[in-house]
Order: sequence, then C-alpha cells, then structure tokens
Amino acid sequence: MEIDADVRQELKSLPKTLADDVARNLVMVARLLDSEPEQAYDYSRVALRLASRVAAVREAAGFASYVTERYSEALTEFRAARRMTGRADLWPVMADCERGLGRPERALAMAGEPEVKQLDKAGQVEMRLVAAGARSDMEQFDAAVVTLQSPELASNAVQPWTARLRYAYAEALIAAGREEEARDWFAKAADADQEGITNAAERLAEIDGLEFVDALDPELDETDDKAEEKAAAEKADAEVDADADDDSDAEAEADDDSAEAPVAGQETFLNSPFKEPQAEESEDGGDEDDDHRPEADRQERADS
Repeated sequence: MEIDADVRQELKSLPKTLADDVARNLVMVARLLDSEPEQAYDYSRVALRLASRVAAVREAAGFASYVTERYSEALTEFRAARRMTGRADLWPVMADCERGLGRPERALAMAGEPEVKQLDKAGQVEMRLVAAGARSDMEQFDAAVVTLQSPELASNAVQPWTARLRYAYAEALIAAGREEEARDWFAKAADADQEGITNAAERLAEIDGLEFVDALDPELDETDDKAEEKAAAEKADAEVDADADDDSDAEAEADDDSAEAPVAGQETFLNSPFKEPQAEESEDGGDEDDDHRPEADRQERADS
C-alpha cells in the first residue's frame, strides 16, 4: 500500500529518515483501520509522537481514535488537523464525535453552521446522516425521518453514499413506527449496496421473518457435526436396546418351552404298565382292600 501523494508532500517537511518512519506507520494505520482498529490506533500514536505537527498525522490519529470509540481524543485530533489545513471536510465526523460524547444537541448545532456549505455533495450527505442520528439520539424520530428526506434520497442514481442514506432512512422509519415503509427502503438499500457496507439484506429478512445462515461459519459446521454425532449415538443406543429386547424374548420363550415340555422319559413312565399303583380308599374311608395287604397281615388277622 502506497501513501497518498498529498500526505507524502506534507512529510517532505521532515528529515528523510524521520519522514520514512512516519510514512510506514501511516501506511499501517490505513491498512489495519477496518480489520484491526486497535492495532491501527497503536501505529497512529507512534506516528503522532514522531510528527505531531503534520496535519495528515493528526488526521490519521483522529480516525484511529474515532473507529475505536475514543471520541474525545478523535475530536482533539480532528480540530488540530482542521486548524492546520483550514479544510471543512472533517466537519461531519467532528459532529459525530459530539454524538459519541453524548452531546447530540451540539451535533445539530454544527449541522447549521456555515462550514456545511463548504462541503462537497458527499460531505453534505454525511452531515445529513449525522444530524438525523442526533435527532434519533434525542428520540425525535419523526424529525429524523424528515431530516433524511432530500433529493439525494429520492434519486434513482446509485452514488457512493446511496446505500447508507437509504439504510439510515429505513432505520428512521422503523424508529418512527412505520415498518411497512421501512421494508421498502431496506430493499432499496440492499439493491444499492453492492459492496456490503450495510446489513440491509439481513434487516429485510428479519422483517420478512427469515433467517440468514452463513454457510462458511465454522461454528455452524461444529453444530452440524455435534448433531450428527448425537443422532449416530441415539441410533446405536436404539440398536443395542432392540438387541437386548430380542435376547430377553428368546430367553422367555426358552423358559416357557422348558416348563411345558416333559422331562425326557417322563411321558413314557406315566403311560407304562410298570407304573406304581396308587393306594385307594374305601367308600367309608376305611383301610385299603385286603387283597392289597401283605400276606403276613392277612394271616395275623385270621389267627386273631
């Protein structure tokens, strides 16, 4: 990543070695500002220590502080850069720092200052966004809707600011309780947002009751793996239980068969003529028939 020509021109006021060191730190700020803002902030502080009298350094430090929500530091750096250059292009972000510090009324006051007229079209749209945000901070939701209504919003042409402007307008409508209108504007914002700088598509899906799933989300893959493992474990447990039930049924059938079937040879013995006769009682409950008594007993009774 190369440093901007304007910034390099400013650094020419420094000794060559120092200028190179400052340039390297500014390059790292620009490279990390979106992905690793805290690291970008650290590099900006190094550059600030090396060359605090360079406007580009103060501006870079301001943005690094801004994205890490150090709004007081950011405002200090932006004011310093503005004094050095006399430019008004930092006016909207300075107003947004006031919002970040909990002073939305100051942001609204800045929206009415002459500096706004010095801004280009993109800067004026940015200032409108900040003013609408300040209205929302003060719970003036209908006023926020009105603040964003402009020729830029009504235009069908897609500009760098179009997606953000339409998205902010949709959010303002939501806050004002106008959800049906908001849905249309989220859809328009999504159409204009080719680079994905807003989450208009997700907000539209929320209103429609849909849910976005990131197919590349590693946590989602892990959840799916766990679900598959759980299903496999439950299936294995069910198979084990089924096998156990089958074994129990087989054992029960075997027990029934063994209880009903006669012991080997038993049936033959019961039907055999060699079966031991049973003693029979007389009708009056007396002794057994004499014919069945031993010979010695009959003789004893005859003698008596």
